[in-house]
Amino acid sequence: MSQVDTANPAVEPVEAFTKLEQNGAALMPLRKAGLARFSESGYSTLRDEDWRFTNVKPIAELPFRPTIDPLGQGIGQDQLGNVTFGQLDADRLVFVDGHFNADLSQIGDQPSGVTVTHLVSGLAGLEREAGSLSGGDDNPFVALNDAFFTDGALIRIADNQCLTKPVHLLFVTTAGKDGEAAHIRNWIIAGANSQGTIIESHLSLGQAATVTNVVTETRIGDGANLEHVKFQDQSAKAFHLASLHSELGRDARYAFHSIALGARLSRNNLRMRLAKPGIECVLNGLYMMRGQQLADHHMIVEHAAPHCDSHEYFNGILDDQSRGVFHGRILVQPGAQKTDAKQTNKNLLLSDDATANTKPQLEIYADDVKCTHGATIGEMDDDSIFYLRTRGLDPSTARRMLLHGFAGEIVERIRHDAVREELDALVWGRLEAVHKFD
Repeated sequence: MSQVDTANPAVEPVEAFTKLEQNGAALMPLRKAGLARFSESGYSTLRDEDWRFTNVKPIAELPFRPTIDPLGQGIGQDQLGNVTFGQLDADRLVFVDGHFNADLSQIGDQPSGVTVTHLVSGLAGLEREAGSLSGGDDNPFVALNDAFFTDGALIRIADNQCLTKPVHLLFVTTAGKDGEAAHIRNWIIAGANSQGTIIESHLSLGQAATVTNVVTETRIGDGANLEHVKFQDQSAKAFHLASLHSELGRDARYAFHSIALGARLSRNNLRMRLAKPGIECVLNGLYMMRGQQLADHHMIVEHAAPHCDSHEYFNGILDDQSRGVFHGRILVQPGAQKTDAKQTNKNLLLSDDATANTKPQLEIYADDVKCTHGATIGEMDDDSIFYLRTRGLDPSTARRMLLHGFAGEIVERIRHDAVREELDALVWGRLEAVHKFD
């Protein structure tokens, strides 16, 4: 058995890398560089400023089992019949344990110039592109993804073209053994004046302590208008790590929505670069945690050109001993005049044992800007409950309405009607099912 020697015990010699080396010579520089970076750094610790509220030691202690070979390809449509967005009229790419499943996927006709496929089938010509946006990220999970990614989505929308229907990327883990890790890579290229809606969802079929590690790179051209909805509802034993790196062109419109309901630990790293004038970028997120779950959103929005707007809204509902972490940084470079940037994080604690750690930041090197940030952590507002009671509502109904309104602030920003309505019903049903209002 061929093995790879590493300098850090966090990475054990694995046969998996040898299999990847045999299957994809063109990507070996990226893979070797990723393995070398991770071998040198190992997993993040609480001593790292960007990770001081999120302990990944439970991941480091798992067996190291990247799913290089397909594991659960025998699952059928009946096992996916009731998944969220499963009835949505959409092109659907299904990945099981990090591998494309053609039998479960449904891809219709798209306009000429639009490609919806899986990464491995369309990798030719992307060898130099892969990692071009995420390469400067010192996140160890990006390095691991560079080394071990197996497949993912490839979406290309040519100039002046539109997706005829939404594209649904469904990532399923079968969760057979602790430590199984699906490393997924997505590439989205939206040309000038293109439009489309992309839905990305992550679900578990089993209950093992598995890892999902996703890196998505997105180039959005001049005048493009793209909406990207991410829905994560994995099992309470799963670990979910994701990084999104986007570069936006002149007058582009990009909205990213993160709905995080599952996983024992989830971390979303969002890196937006507003490189040309006239861009509008919205980052919008809702996390609803209970038990001992932890949801972490860490973002950097870099304003590198004048006359750009960015708005970040993240609301968290935290019950039991759960935790929410928000770290938002708006970076305004010299010359990025007329920047308009807003950042808000609100956390609602439903238990004395729930915790929220929030750190909004502004770093400004231009003098003609409008930048604001704010954060709140608290319980349900007694005055609001009293007001609703004076209108004839009982305390339980009043609390339901306030909680639904708090979550609805985020969900209502989703522009696609069918997606918004399904998520609104799901979030409301989940709140009714798992939270006490008496």
